[in-house]
Amino acid sequence: MGYYCFAVIFGLVFHTALTFPLMIKTMTPYKVREFFQKLAPVQLLGFSTSSSGATLPVTMEVAEKEIGISEEVSSFALPLGATINMNGTALYQAIAAVFIAQVLGMDLDLAAQATIVLTATLAAIGTASVPSAGIVTLVVILESVGVPSAGIALIFGVDRILDMVRTVTNITGDVVVATIVAASEGQLHIKEELTA
Repeated sequence: MGYYCFAVIFGLVFHTALTFPLMIKTMTPYKVREFFQKLAPVQLLGFSTSSSGATLPVTMEVAEKEIGISEEVSSFALPLGATINMNGTALYQAIAAVFIAQVLGMDLDLAAQATIVLTATLAAIGTASVPSAGIVTLVVILESVGVPSAGIALIFGVDRILDMVRTVTNITGDVVVATIVAASEGQLHIKEELTA
């Protein structure tokens, strides 16, 4: 179970600490450090609530007032992102499906692994932005490769902690994408000291 938790947390932290900063650095005028300092209150709230939906009002306020995203972009991109941009959830679901299959002694060939990745990506789009909703859509992923959905019971005990971390990844992704859209549309208004 420890290896499973480590794999999920490592993947989420890697994605949040490497992929998103790279996107900010290459696609926006922001310095990575300043961007994440502005985003920290939203990440903390997301971590404590485990819900990108509950965090959405604060996310929009910080995006507009602190990061400088226009209201036009913020009011469209952030609610849409909170609904369908669940990259942390997709990563978690793929790892959870493989872990459950391994614990149950089931071998997954390359086609089954590809099915898990595709189904996890699609299921994450349909996942509600409430705590532990990803566990519900995990049933679909497991059934798509013939893994008994009863195996979900194996991960219930640690799901809340992992949900907190994946919510931070989801929220960070929402704001990063909104910032990139705002920058590309000339709708990003930031203070001079924050530019690269």
